[in-house]
Amino acid sequence: MVEIINQKFSATQSSFSHLIVIPSATIVNMTEKIPYFFRQNSDFLYLCGYKEPNSVLVIYTSPDLPNPLVKTVLFIPRQSPHSVKWEGEKMDVETAVNFLGVDSALYTNDFEKFLASFVKCNKRCAIWYDYLSTPFPLVHNTMREFIAANSKSIMLETPKSTLHQMRVIKSDNEAELMRKTCKIAALSMREVMKFSHPMIYESHLEAKMDFECRLLGADHAAFPPVVGGADRASVIHYIDNNQIINDNELVLMDAGCEYNGYASDMARTWPVNGKFTPPQREVYEAVLSVQEELIEMLATKLPLDDLMKIMCKKLGKEFQKLNIIPDSVPEEKLAEAGFELCPHHVSHYLGMDVHDTSLISRGIHLQPGMVVTVEPGVYIPKNMAVPEKYKGICIRIEDDVLITSDGYEVLTSDCPKKVAEIEELFTR
Repeated sequence: MVEIINQKFSATQSSFSHLIVIPSATIVNMTEKIPYFFRQNSDFLYLCGYKEPNSVLVIYTSPDLPNPLVKTVLFIPRQSPHSVKWEGEKMDVETAVNFLGVDSALYTNDFEKFLASFVKCNKRCAIWYDYLSTPFPLVHNTMREFIAANSKSIMLETPKSTLHQMRVIKSDNEAELMRKTCKIAALSMREVMKFSHPMIYESHLEAKMDFECRLLGADHAAFPPVVGGADRASVIHYIDNNQIINDNELVLMDAGCEYNGYASDMARTWPVNGKFTPPQREVYEAVLSVQEELIEMLATKLPLDDLMKIMCKKLGKEFQKLNIIPDSVPEEKLAEAGFELCPHHVSHYLGMDVHDTSLISRGIHLQPGMVVTVEPGVYIPKNMAVPEKYKGICIRIEDDVLITSDGYEVLTSDCPKKVAEIEELFTR
């Protein structure tokens, strides 16, 4: 990170010191004394691996520092006897240094004193702090006062874009974690398919997915899953998941899990009774053929925005063949017609967050180490003016793909998606 920061500054600014402040997330209560599920700030977790709330990581450089020129300090809350009784014993500062590999650790009540000491010893410094985000309000108030008091002697920068540049390219160890979280999701969704039957509640399939993921080692779901039967799946982010799925209806599941801080995100669509009807099969195989072509194109490292344009055009052509898009629509309008059937992007970056590294443009060429989704779909509500047999058919097929130096690796391949493979699951 410091190397990237140094590149940002010219030789005339080489005497600058840098102070990078990354707060953790905090506990947020849903009602009195009842907390929401805690999820760590991904940037904080990425840099130090500490999973507890109410902490701060500081990375700093100084022209006066001996080698190594970078130091890290983790500020953690001091536990009271009451906290130990109710929440269990947490790391103390000595354990944090030994276990997390930071240079030093202090308690959070020393944070303000540390800032004052740093700016006193470093007259020319850049403060790297995400001023627009407040994952830890107490630290944010301290930083706001510190920046205001020293506005004439410091330069304020945001570390967010730099961190996203780092996080979008997965290390070998991160790639292994991505393989694991995606394998868990794929194997779990396979079990959900086998568990399906007519007249089952969407909520039962959601519960089965969560159960199987945890059984295989996942920490928790990566996001509220979509489990939409019939044309309820035409609502892209349908998460009510409370209706019965009738015989001969499709169910669309979009779900994933987190494993050691890394997320999976995949989707499959299948007939709840295990047998596609002819119209369902026609639409499904059209979407699948587009998805498989798009995955193959990832080997060329094309930008995701280009992949989106290609998806829209290919969907337009496929559904004109089925007369879902009328023959009267000219070829130059097919991409627009395809987008109406699939009004979401075909891909996003994936990693510690489901929609990962949002500051990285989808207009850049893919690079080895990136993990992306490929998720074409089609959503035909019952009131759409299409041939009667296709009304209510909604399909999304999503895989997670690691970009490699010589091509790509599909990380969610353990879950079947070909028609014959899906139907064969139900015969076992």
